[in-house]
Amino acid sequence: MVRKSTISPEKLRLYCSGHIICSFSRLFTRRNFLSGYFSSHFRISKEKHERHFTSSASSQDTLVDHKVFDKMPNRDNTTSYMFFRDLLRSSMMRAETETPRSIHSFALKSGFLQDLHASSKLLTLYGKAGDFVSSLGLFSELKVKDVIAWNSLITAMNQNGRSTAALGVFVEMIQKGTDFDSTTLLLALSVLSSLNLSKVCPLVHCLAIEAGLVSDSNLCNALMNLYGEGEELSSAERVFTHMEHLDNVSWNTIVTKCLANGQYWKSLMYFKSMAVSGQEADNVTFSGVISACASLEDLSLGESFHGMVIRSGYVPEAYVSVANSIISMYSKCGDMEAAVTVFEKLSCKDVISWNAVLNGFASNGMFQEAFGVLRGMQSLDRIQPDIATVVTVASICGDMCLSLEGRAIHGYTVRREMQSRALVVVNSLIDMYGKCGLTRQAELLFKITTDQDLVSWNSMISAFVQNEFTQEAKNLFKEGLSEYSRSKFSLSTVLAILPSCYSSDSLIFGKSVHCWQLKLGFGNNILSANSVINMYIGCRDLTSAFLMLEIISETRDLASWNSVIYGCASNGHHSKSLRAFLAMSHEGKVSPDMITLLGTISACGNLGLVSEGRCFHGLAIKTLRESETQLQNTLITMYGRCKDIDSAVKVFGLISDPNLCSWNCVISTLSQNKAGSEAVQLFRKVEVEPNEITFVGLLSASTQLGSTGYGMQAHCYLIRRGFQANPFICAALVDMYSSCGRLETGMKVFRNSGVRSIAAWNSLISAYGFHGMGEKAMELFSEMSISGMEPNKSTFISLLSACSHSGFVEEGLKYYNQMEEKFGVKPVTEHRVCVVDMLGRAGKLREAYEFIKGIGEPQKAGVWGALLSACNYHGDTELGKEAAEVLFEMEPDNASYYISLSNTYVGLGGWEEAVRLRKTVEDKALKKLPGYSSIDFSVGL
Repeated sequence: MVRKSTISPEKLRLYCSGHIICSFSRLFTRRNFLSGYFSSHFRISKEKHERHFTSSASSQDTLVDHKVFDKMPNRDNTTSYMFFRDLLRSSMMRAETETPRSIHSFALKSGFLQDLHASSKLLTLYGKAGDFVSSLGLFSELKVKDVIAWNSLITAMNQNGRSTAALGVFVEMIQKGTDFDSTTLLLALSVLSSLNLSKVCPLVHCLAIEAGLVSDSNLCNALMNLYGEGEELSSAERVFTHMEHLDNVSWNTIVTKCLANGQYWKSLMYFKSMAVSGQEADNVTFSGVISACASLEDLSLGESFHGMVIRSGYVPEAYVSVANSIISMYSKCGDMEAAVTVFEKLSCKDVISWNAVLNGFASNGMFQEAFGVLRGMQSLDRIQPDIATVVTVASICGDMCLSLEGRAIHGYTVRREMQSRALVVVNSLIDMYGKCGLTRQAELLFKITTDQDLVSWNSMISAFVQNEFTQEAKNLFKEGLSEYSRSKFSLSTVLAILPSCYSSDSLIFGKSVHCWQLKLGFGNNILSANSVINMYIGCRDLTSAFLMLEIISETRDLASWNSVIYGCASNGHHSKSLRAFLAMSHEGKVSPDMITLLGTISACGNLGLVSEGRCFHGLAIKTLRESETQLQNTLITMYGRCKDIDSAVKVFGLISDPNLCSWNCVISTLSQNKAGSEAVQLFRKVEVEPNEITFVGLLSASTQLGSTGYGMQAHCYLIRRGFQANPFICAALVDMYSSCGRLETGMKVFRNSGVRSIAAWNSLISAYGFHGMGEKAMELFSEMSISGMEPNKSTFISLLSACSHSGFVEEGLKYYNQMEEKFGVKPVTEHRVCVVDMLGRAGKLREAYEFIKGIGEPQKAGVWGALLSACNYHGDTELGKEAAEVLFEMEPDNASYYISLSNTYVGLGGWEEAVRLRKTVEDKALKKLPGYSSIDFSVGL
């Protein structure tokens, strides 16, 4: 508690009033209620008041409606005053506007208006009736104003939503030196609470100490409440500690304020102290501590309090708020069976009870049950869905992408006029439309909302980002910057806009948001820092991402490491992903979770590190309690990319309930590893409805088998299902038909496709090249360029291969030289292999050799292998030997290089060298993989 000041009471009063005036002036610069506002308002109100009573005096309606005063017999003053006092007391129970005016007229006639007690009561009566103007007029007429009159006026103003004016009255009261009591300070605290001015609470506290009012329990309870609202829990605790008398309200206030400030264990400790002190807990106390158990997700502790509630006699029928807290506690702890049991036994359910069980089902992913509760709620006449119900159901519709049901909820809010009464409904609908992919509907709702708040802007920005309207999100964010001052923005704004920066083009904007975030003071917030790391990784600025991770080294958590590990793996930086995992392991502060393992296993698959992948597989078995299907699917993909199809199939067999993604992963793994027959056999056993990805894998398997039978049957099924328009399906069909010798059919599929993907163009260019129709491949490439489709790495591989097979050397070299200059595609090993093969087929072996040397960096085995193959074909043993020596150093265990060079010597009669090379193969026990051919005898799916 604040200590008593050593300065005089008069100076303390001036000091406090000066600070209050200064604070209020800064907070309400546009509301000049401290200089002239109050007196001018009194003048205007008094004139209105006098005009009102002048008109009322001549009104016949007033004379007729209030004949009780005309018929009242002549009495002495004592009797009349007693009658007036009883009339005031009875009128306090009613709220008609004319009643206080009539009583006011009678008081004027009888001369009772100067009685302060009666005037204060009349002020209060005007306030209850909502006649704020008459309250001000009456107060200005009082010649003597005591503390009760001032309190009555403040009460009237606060009751009529004039909190700012009420605060002005309180300040003027202090300035004039009017005595105040604990009720005055209670009213001031109430006004400050309604204005969200909890920071001014210490000044009122100081006034209470100076006036010696801190012994008032009600005042101390109010001080604790306002301190708690302002997140000054330590100040609230000091007030609580120094209180002379602790009642139930005191204990409940400290318990609930600890709960509101996230100090759940402290809330329970105060409950324990309350029990030790002998103070009995009431329904408010139990609701608070049970809510604390819910926030801690401590089921056993919550069950203990449930038992204590039963032993204490708080039956649900009498205290439904306690039952509602118990339902919420069980829901948050994941025990929906217990929550439903409490709900069903509750005979006096209110709307909060229904909302509690509805929200419980939603938060536990039981969406069908949640809709069942909603239907049951709508079937009742006494209880109907309220704003909280609508917000919860809208969230469910968004999470499940139920756009039809979401529109129905929107219609319900329009019929019940909820949107005009609560902005939270509009915000939840914007969020729901965004999650359902209906961005334009969300934007329309946002634009027609006149009183948008910051949550509305954040929801709309998130809706744009979620649906990849990144430029619209950025424009709206910039518009919001001009609409609100910087201090108004919240952390949610930062988290909403940062995901829009997910390409190298957005790096400058992302850095600007990062700077803006630091200016707002969110630099130390771990959620904000993790989002910034994700942004930098998405923008390909790994240096800044790792620097950011280092800056937050003291506060970084598992999510920070996952942002780097999973982010790098998702964006193709697989080696850096694994290095980040090693750094996390060396630090030893956190343990990996499923997200960590998803990133590392994916990185191992893309790098072909099967041993490391198996290590992570073992780590997943040891660290995760249950086998997650998503993780198992990632393992199947990893083993498939590492060409370990046996392990992939074993992992698939261990999945208790494989989903469609599981089937797609294993079928793709088999088809990508030349196990087309096994992929087709597995497709026959698919237990779920296949989708486009399933058929892409099946068509790939048909291509490997050279079987148009499987492919044509799959094509018919795709037409029946309407999947043939899918660009990936189209590309797979073109590749299947062209690879199986049905080039014309493949061309028809391509021409009839509505949307031609880059994969479809590449497949057809490759098919023309494979069939020796290089000229048509080049024509198709020109057509693709004219259509506006940007070629990629695979396009040039197919094009260069076509030029190689058709002998178009000059054209092929021209395309190679234009790759990076004109199309922005950087040449990789595959392109260089095609160029060397093209030059080698044309007999230009020396040019091929010079091409390799001119690259300026060591080349992979594939490039030298193409040169060796060309030397073998043309019988150039000297150049072939040089190429072979490079290959022997790179891949000493590859038998094909030895055999290729041996065949070159045999062709030129160099039997000694040929025998020596063959003997080297035998000594090293090397084997060349044999080729094979297949014949399709029968077709059946």
